[in-house]
Amino acid sequence: MSSSDKLQRVLFEHADIRSVLTGLEQSYQQAIEQHNYPALINKLLGEMMAAVSLLSATLKFDGRLLLQAQSENQVKVLMAECNHQRDLRAIARFEGELPEQAEFCELLRGGQLVITIEPDQGKRYQGVVPLEGERLSNCLEAYFSLSEQLPTQIHLVADEQRAAGFLLQVMPAKGDSQTDWEHFSFLASTLTDEELLELDNATILRRLFHEEDCRLYDADALQFNCDCSRKRTADALRYLTQQELEEIIQEEGSIDVNCQFCNEKYSFDQADITLMFSDSANIAGSDQLH
Repeated sequence: MSSSDKLQRVLFEHADIRSVLTGLEQSYQQAIEQHNYPALINKLLGEMMAAVSLLSATLKFDGRLLLQAQSENQVKVLMAECNHQRDLRAIARFEGELPEQAEFCELLRGGQLVITIEPDQGKRYQGVVPLEGERLSNCLEAYFSLSEQLPTQIHLVADEQRAAGFLLQVMPAKGDSQTDWEHFSFLASTLTDEELLELDNATILRRLFHEEDCRLYDADALQFNCDCSRKRTADALRYLTQQELEEIIQEEGSIDVNCQFCNEKYSFDQADITLMFSDSANIAGSDQLH
């Protein structure tokens, strides 16, 4: 991929097939530099970020899409998120010392993959599939096969500096496209990790589909951005009672909350808690917390 972070859709003129290519560099590095993750986790998060950006391109809504792999093994959570503005962020939770190399399924054996769609307006949707594939890409292909009945091929790769992804999928609500799918998926299966990371999107398309009539759409820019805020943090604190929060302040002097994604710190004192639970407190009032 080129150095710019971007997402590009592909149109095949004479086949009911769609494709998306994504490449991450600065956004990926910004996401992992917020934490001191081991190399293996950094690579897996790169694949998660590439995957969630690919999935976001298949949906038409204003809101956010969350991709979460979770298990009771050593790696508890891998999560990446992308919204309709192409803002990305990611986080991991794990225990103990990890091996230098391991497959996705080894680290999250017996876990599940959760895809959550949170539109700004409308109902929240969540799909869950077991983590049974060797790699994240295999698990996502299984999700589309089981939950959406859409034949899908996904390639994901990350090397701590860059991450990239490729998606090929039968168009939903189309007619018989089995012959097209067999042809295009065979061509796409020859794509290597090195090509996906190193080549620009136009070259990848020529390499895979040089005999096909296809068009590369203009790129959408991708960027790391965390939408945490003091107001959202205060809203989360309201799940505790005023007495519980005041007891924490008495013991600690203040309530300090760090965003898990970007490490931004938000501090709340007694005056903030009093205002938070006052009769006049409302959504706008929470912005007044000093």
